[in-house]
Amino acid sequence: MKRRKRKRTFIILGAILAVVLLVAGSYFYTNMTYMEKPLKAMRHAGFTEKQVTLDDGTVINYGEGPANGNPPLLLIHGQGMTWEDYAKTLPALSERFHVFAVDCHGHGESEWNPEKYSAKAMAADFVEFIETVIGGKVMLSGHSSGGMVAAYIAAHYPEHVTGLVIEDSPFFATEPGRRESTYVWVYGFQQYENFKQQNEIEDYFEYALKHSYWRKMFGDFLWDRFTKDAVAYRKKHPDKPVHLFYLPPQINRMFESMTYPYDHRFGETFYDNSWFEDYNQSAVLAKIECPTLFVKANTNYDGDLLLAALTDEDAERVVELLPNGRLVKVDTPGHDIHYDKPKAFVDLLAGFLDEVTG
Repeated sequence: MKRRKRKRTFIILGAILAVVLLVAGSYFYTNMTYMEKPLKAMRHAGFTEKQVTLDDGTVINYGEGPANGNPPLLLIHGQGMTWEDYAKTLPALSERFHVFAVDCHGHGESEWNPEKYSAKAMAADFVEFIETVIGGKVMLSGHSSGGMVAAYIAAHYPEHVTGLVIEDSPFFATEPGRRESTYVWVYGFQQYENFKQQNEIEDYFEYALKHSYWRKMFGDFLWDRFTKDAVAYRKKHPDKPVHLFYLPPQINRMFESMTYPYDHRFGETFYDNSWFEDYNQSAVLAKIECPTLFVKANTNYDGDLLLAALTDEDAERVVELLPNGRLVKVDTPGHDIHYDKPKAFVDLLAGFLDEVTG
């Protein structure tokens, strides 16, 4: 009897251990491969990476999906990202659109030429891209700074745009006097300037982690552990996005986004405001005639520090200035709506297409 009970106990403990190992294995596997599945699905849907050289020699790297749907859709990512950042949405978007997604100047495999690091110069190059690669009017969608470039295109080159989607772009919050109280300024642009003034840490990735806002959330002990492991991973795999197997995708996403191929000279143009050459934000918005959707993520603060791209009042002002604009708020704390809520983003674009073409 005792032997039978002991055997049953061993079986139960073995089953529990097997479940624990299965759950742990699944957890670690998800942590290390959470972006591989979308990228694989994107490629399976027919997306390929290409490059085009513009008339002045500028190289634009881009992804293109199968020739489905009309009008074509051009996606312009935000600062610090690459065209693959849209991977979660691309298979579904390709069912309704012929999708093109560019690497912005100073990002990914596109040209790293500081002379092109302004909204005005980027807009002109993307218009040439539309004319030479796409060859027709486009639905245009831009995220963050990419949305500000898209707005400039719609305002100054209206003959190329049928409809515009602006995804959580930092209108007005980027203006001098306002920008100094935003997360992206304090822990982005100003932090990089501070890094250049010090002599202790050579790698900006390590410096940024040591001075990260997220230290407040996790505490010194945990954050120092994460930082040490992330720096070690980066040194061992300098050409790969940083992933720590024991952290969930939400945190790994932050490390990953910090290690995309990105020219920090691009960010310096936001610090000295040269990116906004000939860019009056109110005037640009007021000049856009095509139907426009402004998509806003949640607004959060830490005291007086704005953690979001812009305030709710800024978003209302954007739509008031747009001659044919509408505001849609998406319940997500993250700035990258297309990444955090891919289905909601796809549904918004598909519904907007029906409005514009119907």
